[in-house]
Amino acid sequence: MRTVDDRTGVTLGITLGDPRGIGPEIVGKALSDSRVEALGAFWQVIGPSEAGVPVHVDLGPWRPSGDAGRDLAAGGRMAGLAVERATRLALDGTLDGMVTAPLDKAALKAGGYDYPGHTEMLAALAGVPTTMMLASDRLRVVLATTHIALRDVPDALTADAVRQAVQATTSGLRQDLGITAPRIALCALNPHAGDHGRFGHEDDELLAPLARELGLAGPLSADTVFVRALRGEFDAVIAPYHDVGMTAIKVASFGSAVNVTLGLPFVRTSPDHGTALDIAGQGIASAESLVRAMEMAVELVLRRRSGAAR
Repeated sequence: MRTVDDRTGVTLGITLGDPRGIGPEIVGKALSDSRVEALGAFWQVIGPSEAGVPVHVDLGPWRPSGDAGRDLAAGGRMAGLAVERATRLALDGTLDGMVTAPLDKAALKAGGYDYPGHTEMLAALAGVPTTMMLASDRLRVVLATTHIALRDVPDALTADAVRQAVQATTSGLRQDLGITAPRIALCALNPHAGDHGRFGHEDDELLAPLARELGLAGPLSADTVFVRALRGEFDAVIAPYHDVGMTAIKVASFGSAVNVTLGLPFVRTSPDHGTALDIAGQGIASAESLVRAMEMAVELVLRRRSGAAR
């Protein structure tokens, strides 16, 4: 049973994700990394047995069947059970939070969990609204809408959705990162922020009034706002839809960015990549982003404790 000394008093769950992917491999590598050992936290690995990593909570055996369809559902079920278990332990105070290895969204649904991803599943399990932030040393991006089809974005991008993203971002930057007066920019939905209605009216009629109301810069065109943030002008950018935000953060910091779920009563982080089924089992997957997610999870727990103590 592989753990590190509990020198900080921080106890975190780490889920193995979909066992068909690289989750078990990168969890094993991360737990052997000297940087993780130096964190002085206790890690409770949560996932199926026989997945290649010693576990503290056994959710049942995992034996690949050779049947791709059946393995899809089984892998998704194992991943979902791990998230459920970690959430219960975090909500009852046994864990300070969790770090989640990647899951496969199609497998998750096939396994009986009809959620677009971790963010939405955690919101349902914890009973609170959640917001997705991707953070690195260079850039922080928050998504106002998450895993939906592009054609559905204009309808989902409501005033309430933007307000929730801004509130969660402001609270998270203050509470977890110690930024007392966050500088937040709002990324436009349309090219050139709509160009005064030529390319759409959402920026003028929805986003511009919200930016004034909430004290945000913008809406600023996507082809400039992330450049300005990278230069240090903003502490975070609210992106109107998944790919515009994710593309920016991954171009800037792929492999070192961390997914942070804002709005939860506990800390949750994850790496910035997926299950990488194409290289699973080859021993070549990098654990770098997972290590960074583990470092950030410990950092966030300690910051929350420090804030509560003041």
